[in-house]
Amino acid sequence: MSTLLGDLPRLFPQPDQTIAGIGRAIREGRLTCVDVLRACLDQVEEWEPKVHAWVVLDRDGAIEQARALDEELKAGKDRGPLHGIPIGIKDIIDVKGLPTACGAKRWADRIAEDDADVVKRLRNAGAVIMGKTVTTPYAWIDPPVTRNPWNLDRTPGGSSSGSAAAVACGMCYGAIGTQTGGSITRPASFCGVAGMKPDKMWLWSSKGIKPFARSLDHVGPIARTVEDLRLLFEAMSEKRFLSIEANHYPPHEGPVKLGRLRGFFDRRATPAVLAALDDAARALNDAGAEIVELEDPVDFERILRDHRTVMAAEAAREHSDWLDQFPDDYPPRIRDLILEGRTPLALEYFQAEGRMSSSMFELLKAYEQAGRQFWITPATLDTAPDPSTTGDPAFNSPWSYTGLPTVSFPIGLAPDGLPAAVQISGSHLLDQSLLRAAAWCEQVIRTWQQ
Repeated sequence: MSTLLGDLPRLFPQPDQTIAGIGRAIREGRLTCVDVLRACLDQVEEWEPKVHAWVVLDRDGAIEQARALDEELKAGKDRGPLHGIPIGIKDIIDVKGLPTACGAKRWADRIAEDDADVVKRLRNAGAVIMGKTVTTPYAWIDPPVTRNPWNLDRTPGGSSSGSAAAVACGMCYGAIGTQTGGSITRPASFCGVAGMKPDKMWLWSSKGIKPFARSLDHVGPIARTVEDLRLLFEAMSEKRFLSIEANHYPPHEGPVKLGRLRGFFDRRATPAVLAALDDAARALNDAGAEIVELEDPVDFERILRDHRTVMAAEAAREHSDWLDQFPDDYPPRIRDLILEGRTPLALEYFQAEGRMSSSMFELLKAYEQAGRQFWITPATLDTAPDPSTTGDPAFNSPWSYTGLPTVSFPIGLAPDGLPAAVQISGSHLLDQSLLRAAAWCEQVIRTWQQ
């Protein structure tokens, strides 16, 4: 087994390894923005030759940003919790002055003329944009060059491969990924960090983001802790959307109500992953969480089929012309998906697309009937597999298809020494409530693990 040497960040980090803790140190004058960035660049020197998480690292630009942010603090301007925090951006998202290669050959010299809207929001919040992180080709499942920091012989997952691996190594403290099936949750889980797929209905602008399947694409944060996800999520979000939830759903603190989904998830998960979740559930129960075991509230197998139909058809719509002109720019798995998407009858696509809303409402109805705010499931079927694959997104695709929000975070190490993670999903437009619930669960599990 090939593992990395050196000081790999802990599965459960100390405060000085988190956005929240580092941000406090910056604002209290114990660290400068340049200090924090240089620490990340030191980690890049240590890990990048082995992990290959970056496409472009903008060292000079990042140092310039950090110095300017230090000057702002000296002048009394504090942009908030992300002020001076180094962030990586998945390489299907535009960063002004840097290439957006999308994991492909022919886009490698395409220089973005402007920041994507989500990058603009992060800059306005004080984030230091370090560069572009590796994506699988066009954000599908052909394996990337990136390796899993916990074991170089395993995949980091995809398609937000570089984003998750860079955060896991401490090369940056947060990163932005995208998910059409399981491309935030899966790599975050395999690399032992936290990930969030927000509600599709947040209606963030997709300007500056290369689409894969427009009705399924989501953009979301990856970080070391759930609290750090919250800080990134709030910076990425429009305040008017945040206020909608705050005005209609008062904050809930303390133990949570959870519905543990069995059925589909138990049939597909490995014994090691189920055992890790069993242990975590007992810890949550002992801390006061109310956990009820539930059978499938919807036909998840049907949802997977519908998700595939919609994704293939929309990917074909986005990529068919380019594939015809430049077939060598498409590795085998995305080529097969595009060709598959050309074949379904229009009726099949429209039926599958139409069931997106009905499937979401089936889940929402089940939420209400069970009286549970959140579902809890394994985040992945197994720990990280070998690098010939990016892993199976079956536990994540239903939430990408219905658009409902999810948060994942590590719960321990499996017998193979690799991270295992939990996925908590929430109801429509309850992202902040979901983050609070997940943060409580995360703290319980960390205390129990210690």
